Amino acid sequence: MKTITTPSLNRRSFIRTSALAGGGILIGFNLFQACKPEVVPPVDIADINFNDFNAFIKIADNGMVTIFSPNPEIGQGVKTSMPMLIAEELDVAWKNVLVVQGALDTKNYTRQVAGGSQSIRLGWEPLRQTGATARQMLINAAAVKWGVNPSECTTNQGVITNAKGDKLGYGEVVKAAAALSVPEKVKLKDPKDFNIIGKDIPNVDVDNIIAGKPLYGMDYKEEGMVYVSVLRPPAFGKKLEGFDATESKTVSGVIDVFKFGDKIAVLAKNTWAAMKGKKSLKANWIDGSKLESTEDHDKILTDLLNGKEFNTMRKDGDVEKAFATADQVIERVYESPFLPHNCMEPMNFFAHVTDEKVRLVGPIQTPDGTAKRVAELLDRKPEEVSVDMTRMGGGFGRRLYGDFALEAAEISNISKKPVKLVYSREDDMSAGIYRPAIKYKISASVKGGKLTGYHLKEAAVNSNMYGLIPNFFPAGAIENYQVDVAKYDSNITIGAWRAPYTNFLAFAEQSFFDEIAEIMEVDRIKLRLNLLQNVKGNTDERIQYSPERLEKVIKTAVEKSEWGNKPEGVYQGFSAYYCHNTHVAEVADVVLENDQPVVKKVTCVVDCGIVVNPLGAKNQIEGGVIDGIGHAMFGEFSFKNGIPSHKNFDTYRLIRMNETPVVETHFIESKIAPTGLGEPTLPPAGAAIANAIKAAKGIRLTKQPFINNMDKKDLLG
Repeated sequence: MKTITTPSLNRRSFIRTSALAGGGILIGFNLFQACKPEVVPPVDIADINFNDFNAFIKIADNGMVTIFSPNPEIGQGVKTSMPMLIAEELDVAWKNVLVVQGALDTKNYTRQVAGGSQSIRLGWEPLRQTGATARQMLINAAAVKWGVNPSECTTNQGVITNAKGDKLGYGEVVKAAAALSVPEKVKLKDPKDFNIIGKDIPNVDVDNIIAGKPLYGMDYKEEGMVYVSVLRPPAFGKKLEGFDATESKTVSGVIDVFKFGDKIAVLAKNTWAAMKGKKSLKANWIDGSKLESTEDHDKILTDLLNGKEFNTMRKDGDVEKAFATADQVIERVYESPFLPHNCMEPMNFFAHVTDEKVRLVGPIQTPDGTAKRVAELLDRKPEEVSVDMTRMGGGFGRRLYGDFALEAAEISNISKKPVKLVYSREDDMSAGIYRPAIKYKISASVKGGKLTGYHLKEAAVNSNMYGLIPNFFPAGAIENYQVDVAKYDSNITIGAWRAPYTNFLAFAEQSFFDEIAEIMEVDRIKLRLNLLQNVKGNTDERIQYSPERLEKVIKTAVEKSEWGNKPEGVYQGFSAYYCHNTHVAEVADVVLENDQPVVKKVTCVVDCGIVVNPLGAKNQIEGGVIDGIGHAMFGEFSFKNGIPSHKNFDTYRLIRMNETPVVETHFIESKIAPTGLGEPTLPPAGAAIANAIKAAKGIRLTKQPFINNMDKKDLLG
């Protein structure tokens, strides 16, 4: 089995303590670089800036513990789960923990990012060592007070006990602990001794979310700030020639209107006035580059697939020879459209640019990178830019790109005012960053009843799959295996969309394997399991997945879903996939109502290593499955002369609450360090549904959204 390791704590990492006003202790940890001795955490907790994989622990005299969560929270639950890792090793009662969102600190720390389902995976050992180190310092302080050896002391939920039975609370020794040296080595708990990790812990923000308390970027306000709405080019390829703001300036509440780049900013006292002022603008646009249409893209991508200009990302054996000597060659083309992200909370950001500093506040997945881009844009020193993170109403990759923050900063710099930029839904969908349109051509050769060759070709708009994907299944399972990519450079902006590339590739490949099994007249489950047998013992270090773990989720999904044993009228579809370091298998149960497929249930089996917070993990799993089903079924988006086909939810179709199936989740029990969970359950969902629809209606779906291949009725009932 291929072992996945996580970064360990550098023993020279920054572990700094200082007595706080009021008798508390603040413990800060830089998990990835050596300390900078001249940097000392301020006494005032409100003034501290925190960086990625940096935990700050504040322990009060009464034993209450504040844990600062460093990573951006986009709904994936890290504001709860990352502090859980620290609290577990600190050995405190979770009820005595207060979690606070940390801020960006570019002076000491690196990689403060929410993306790629990597927060828990990368923080697993470092954050636990953070808590364990703090615990040992408190033990050492108590041992000095008692005059005993620290090895004679134990802890339990914030209380230290010695061999005689004497007890001290953490709060009673916190001041003394601040004066002691930092231990070089600490011992982490055995997973069997976990008291917090593995338990259902409610979202730390849930009460405030329910009560509507200010948490999100849209909630953020400051006295004296103005609201901004921006008019952007109406089509990709258009440029601003000129504009007339006369009518806009008559709108009550509008303060100012000005041009920046090819955009026009409308500043107002409230969002209503800003958006109304924008609608009243009269702008003249000219063609700056080609106005592209989906019809053009369709032909271009097809020509790329049929051409010979490719970059080869992986090549095993001799695919051409395997195809030339095959008894049969199977070939299919799979197609997907552009897709917007459609976060529930539209893009927004606060910026206040002064001569002394640039202050940014808002929902962002990449605070460090965004701060650097703002500094470059405004020709400021990086240390002059600060970022405070709010909770985000969804991200899905869209908030990796801080374009909206840059807009806010530029507008504030021009107007010399604190501004709050707010996108409308139309802004979000028509001037956003999209999942790229992609086509895959997959070919397989069969000889003597065996799968002998596999050739995957990708043609995409603007960007190709990243380098790890060609090493996912079935890499290593087929002797002759090749992955080639080609792309077309477009002026339509594209970027990461939840489970980049694999969100569609999994549908294509897992649908193709079902069809291969059907044509070869072999059991579809056995086909996959037999291929995995070929990988076992393979020493190729490029292979990313574990055949044993993938085999386990497949067999468990077959068992838990009662595969092949459902009552008449229930049609099942299977899919299994590995991405973001996690192995997943899904089985969809579909019935026909009025001759239309209705998804009733999805059985999902996940091997994500140790599950830190099962409650939060299930939320991510269910969300990923439903998101995958909805976009595979209904996600339709296109362009005509550079103009998006949909600008709001009145025409853009999303899955509805009454269409969501039951998602039954099963975890593979594991002692392996946690892996990704925010994205891995989305990719297999489309294929599970498509394969079930094939069983129900005999229709083999090769193009998303599925609804376009049916009769335009609601496929989910």
